[in-house]
Amino acid sequence: MSTDYLKRILTSKVYDVASETPLEKAPTLSARLGNTVLLKREDYQPVFSFKLRGAYNKMAHLSKEALARGVIASSAGNHAQGVALSASRLGCRAVIVMPTTTPPVKIEAVKRLGAEVILHGDSYSDAFEKAAELEATEKLTFVHPFDDPDVIAGQGTIAMEILRQHPDNIDAVFVAIGGGGLISGVAAYIKQLRPSIKVIGVQTEDSDAMVRSVKAGKRVRLHDVGLFSDGTAVKQVGVETFRLVKEYVDDFVIVDTDAICAAIKDVFQDTRSVLEPAGALAIAGAKQYAQQHRWKDKTVVAIACGANMNFDRLRFVAERAEVGESREALFAITLPEERGSFRHLCTLVGPRSVTEFNYRISDSEKAHVFVGIQVERAADSSKLAAEFKRNGFPTVDLTHDEMAKTHLRHMVGGHSKLAKNELLYRFEFPERPGALMRFLNTMRPDWNISLFHYRNQGADYGQILVGIQVPPGQKTAFKTFLAEIGYPFWNETENPAYKLFLEG
Repeated sequence: MSTDYLKRILTSKVYDVASETPLEKAPTLSARLGNTVLLKREDYQPVFSFKLRGAYNKMAHLSKEALARGVIASSAGNHAQGVALSASRLGCRAVIVMPTTTPPVKIEAVKRLGAEVILHGDSYSDAFEKAAELEATEKLTFVHPFDDPDVIAGQGTIAMEILRQHPDNIDAVFVAIGGGGLISGVAAYIKQLRPSIKVIGVQTEDSDAMVRSVKAGKRVRLHDVGLFSDGTAVKQVGVETFRLVKEYVDDFVIVDTDAICAAIKDVFQDTRSVLEPAGALAIAGAKQYAQQHRWKDKTVVAIACGANMNFDRLRFVAERAEVGESREALFAITLPEERGSFRHLCTLVGPRSVTEFNYRISDSEKAHVFVGIQVERAADSSKLAAEFKRNGFPTVDLTHDEMAKTHLRHMVGGHSKLAKNELLYRFEFPERPGALMRFLNTMRPDWNISLFHYRNQGADYGQILVGIQVPPGQKTAFKTFLAEIGYPFWNETENPAYKLFLEG
């Protein structure tokens, strides 16, 4: 069977529609890791994913009679596009069953390629069961996304290109795993020609069916799968892919959502391309594995396997990337509710960039603030927390708290009975060190900040919402303050949303 796969890969018919994609160095990421990281750019394919290789190779081997009846496939999106494009080239009907959770960008892409789309279920496995029903009733030929020798062989052509493009030393190749088709083909080829190269599979912590199956010695079916990396959200791996992975794959690494977001950002910084979560999975795995094993001066390949990103996810990715790269630390800090404590806290933060600050007055004796601070490394969060505590500010490190990262940061605030004589203003602060301290130092000492919200959105100017308690009779002084700081501002004190949700 091993020799058969080598022959299948060498004789695959992928290049009628697929491109030979480049193998490119990621210079910034390589420098940071202390290893040479090469990206296999499968996001350059006509459908922005490697799936085209296996789909076309399978369909090109079908008989004329089978093609005349048409094909059916189940897919979270990328395999669907591969089947749809292949069908258009081969002139046959294509029906695609996709999970209802599939990003709209993938659904629309499949429709544009001429395939019929049916949405069913929450995961690939649900769509697969529906496709099996239609296969029987409409006598269509099923094109499996991973558990098929021709599909596996088509994906294996990626390994053939990698070894030809980089004949020098390669220490490891990192491959994303959903159902296992890609890593099966890559590993089957590499291990027969250059067995010294490690083949390492990467899965998400909430869709790790292959890792669990290998540990159990049998295929394990997950009850649920995570949907962020929808391209690898598979409840059960294939029979043939499980066999090949057990035989050829050296090791595995499991990563979380934040690590994937950080990898998407890393690839963007080096290439100006935006990968989808599954497409960046191998890069996230390569980073984590190299750091865990303290690799230095190694050469690793990570397959960037897809770029069908739903645009709406970019906001989430940008927000979580800093935490995933251990560049943002999150804290809940308690301050005494007295004038000058806010300024003292800002002094402790020093020249570090504040990424977020949420505060609403709620207690006459103490204030609870949610703060995000840019850091250089993961250990910095605990050091910062200790520094705040030493200076009399009780602190809880929320850097790894999922609820805080996902929900709490957006919910700090509310009505306050203590917010008397409050003026609400929206400001644009220039994103440069010292802008906040200049604001605080220009305020009169008898004014009190009762609300403060800031989140770094990556722009040249930060959007700040501030509630300031100004004693009666000092409106003229407040106007002078606004003119002196010179920041663009908008009076929101009469804003109806403020009155509904925030006013005291």
